[in-house]
Amino acid sequence: MTWNPQQYLKFSESRLRPAVDLLGRIGSEAPEVVYDLGCGAGNVTRLLVERWPRAAITGVDDSAEMLAKAAKDLPQVKWINLGVQSWRPERPADVIYSNAALHWLPDHQTLFLALVNRLAPRGTLAVQMPRNFSAPSHTSIDDTVRAGPWRSKLEHLLGPSPVGPPDEYYALLAPVARNIDIWETEYLQALQGEDPVKEWTKGTWLTRFLPYLDAAERPAFEEDYARRLRSAYPRRADGTTLFPFRRLFIVCQKA
Repeated sequence: MTWNPQQYLKFSESRLRPAVDLLGRIGSEAPEVVYDLGCGAGNVTRLLVERWPRAAITGVDDSAEMLAKAAKDLPQVKWINLGVQSWRPERPADVIYSNAALHWLPDHQTLFLALVNRLAPRGTLAVQMPRNFSAPSHTSIDDTVRAGPWRSKLEHLLGPSPVGPPDEYYALLAPVARNIDIWETEYLQALQGEDPVKEWTKGTWLTRFLPYLDAAERPAFEEDYARRLRSAYPRRADGTTLFPFRRLFIVCQKA
């Protein structure tokens, strides 16, 4: 999958807030080894550097485009161009941090336990994932896929929500955790500009679909999707579009 850092960072302030909220719930005061999994362009990794300036911090991401920007901005961080599923730490981690990345990966039952196993004793796994897949921002993608001439190209990409309910993660992690904190927050995001919800997902979930379309098909696909979103998220008289977005947070300290 090809990522566009400029598209993703269009809404950097709104995307940053959940990352800050997650970081604020990590109790580790002076970790030595910290990993940022799915670090993207490094805008969140910068917060880890600021909080733990003496730690050895490594950013891991499978997007060379994102890492190129990250390495330019934060040369003191070690960057690894690798998928999270293939990643193995050089030594057990004191903190594994992952903001808005693990929902891209399957088989969370296996993945989350593997990540806990890569922690040092009493190390912390801190994860934030979107859980907005039943909202119009995401169901409208499914509707657009099934309604157009591109259906045969795209329908195989559709599927159930990649993120389960909070109790599933609690049941999975509680047996291996010294303590565990799981919560959800719905952010009411006030967006500006033309078709801002489409522009938001174009930097994230929509990137799964657009590469399968010919250049001539993309404008019609995006317009069909944008039309559905204008109905679901109407622009207010002051030009603002309100976009509620639910996120799941998990902070787990290894036993």
